[in-house]
Amino acid sequence: MLVDILMTEPNESEQKLVVGFAWYRPAQWQRVRDISSDADDLEDTYEEWLRLAEQKLAELRAAGLSVEKVDVDSERLILWCNEHGLEMNAQARSSYAADMLREMHRDHI
Repeated sequence: MLVDILMTEPNESEQKLVVGFAWYRPAQWQRVRDISSDADDLEDTYEEWLRLAEQKLAELRAAGLSVEKVDVDSERLILWCNEHGLEMNAQARSSYAADMLREMHRDHI
């Protein structure tokens, strides 16, 4: 299973790490598969991805980690990869999720 996660410190006043968990919606999942160079490493269906993602999310939280879902919009992801000159793969999706998580926390500071 390929789950795009990252760890970041949301801001310097907090000492805990936040795990950003790239979260896909049904319509977005197929589009992400279609545009990813590593599509063979991704689950074939959204339902399969969702089952495994929920399991991994529960495992991370049970381990005491602070986990936040990061909604992935495929079209924003494409633009972001193009702007950063990145191939669409697991590393790029994780980096995108990291940027989106930082933006989410920056808006709350």
